[in-house]
Parts: sequence; structure tokens; C-alpha cells
Amino acid sequence: MTADSTLAARPARLTQRPGFWGGIAVFTLGMAVASGATLLRGRSEPLPQLGALPDFTFTRHDGQPFGSAQLRGKPYIANFIFTRCPTVCPEFTRKMAHVQERTAPAGTGLQLVSFSVDPKYDTPERLAEYGQRHGADFSRWSFLTGDYEQLKATIVQGFKISMGREAGAPEDDLLSIFHGTHFVLVDRAGQIRGYYDSADSDSTDRLLRDTERLAREER
Repeated sequence: MTADSTLAARPARLTQRPGFWGGIAVFTLGMAVASGATLLRGRSEPLPQLGALPDFTFTRHDGQPFGSAQLRGKPYIANFIFTRCPTVCPEFTRKMAHVQERTAPAGTGLQLVSFSVDPKYDTPERLAEYGQRHGADFSRWSFLTGDYEQLKATIVQGFKISMGREAGAPEDDLLSIFHGTHFVLVDRAGQIRGYYDSADSDSTDRLLRDTERLAREER
């Protein structure tokens, strides 16, 4: 057998076969299309519905009644603070101010609502001063106070956010007041659509993205 015949008798390597690279190209294209479809499907899926909020009415920083009736038909982002908080609230409020800035193009169609967990101290006047100090646009950002037990019921049972005071603590012990530090995204029908840890910058970025998704979903 000649050298030429020996080479001819050897089977062609897989990569030398005419259909190999064509098959790879088709497979790669198919995977790209599938991945793209999965990504688009994930983006197009609606945000989960995590529970309907009960109706509520409290007192706004301007002394006017404000609650579900005024918010109906508009999505909003809620958080939970108190004006003399010595720990997390200043930063939590600064992050809400950042959300206000980033969502400015939405105008009054997206509301921001800060609920006081220390309503006995947080009068409308104190809330207004607090909001001004943090650059609040009061056409979009409301600060609410009211009856403690009603606020607690709305926040704990409605929003599913912790709130309270350590039993037996002195009235002036500010560290005994506790509350959750998640933003809550609510749609125009009063359905909770997401929770976002304010201490996590990635979670806050996700809040901004989900707010845009919700706006598209509700058009």
C-alpha cells in the first residue's frame, strides 16, 4: 500500500468534514436565539403581586388627610422613618431623595410616601421641616403621621414591614424604636409588587428598574 493510499484510507477528522462547521454555526445561532428569547421573556414577565394593601388615611406633612384615596390610580414607593432617628433613617431618607431624583421624569405620576413610625413626636410641622431638609418635592413626596395603632396596623399587617418599640423602654429611648428598612413598590391598584433592601445598592438599582417595568406594564 502506498503512502498516498494509506492517507486516503484514513477517515477524515471531524473538523475536516464539510458539515461540521456549518453545524456548529447553526447550533451557536440557535443557542443565541434561545438565550435572547429567555432574556426577553424574563423582562416582559409582570412583577409579582405580593398582596393588596388595606385602605388607609393619615395626616400629611401639610396637615391634610392623605392615603389610599389620594394614591389610587398612581404607583408609589413607600418607606418607613422617624425624624429623630439616630441610626438608619437619615441614610434611608437620603436614598429616597436619590430615588426622587432618578424618577423625576415620571413626575407626579409616581408618588413617594414616607410613613413615620414615631407619630406622637412627628407632627406635620416636624415632618415638613424634615422633608425640606432632605430636598423633598412635596408634589411627589408625602410624609405621613397619625394614630400610632392605626399606623402600626397598616405598616405591619398591610405592608408586612416590622415596626414597634421595645417593651418597657423609656419614652425618650430612641434606640428602642425599631422598623424595617425596605422600600416597598406599590402599583396603582394598591397591590404590593416588590421589596427592596435600602442597605443594598444593587437592590435599590433593581427598585428603579422595576419602577420602570411597572410603568410599562400599567400603560
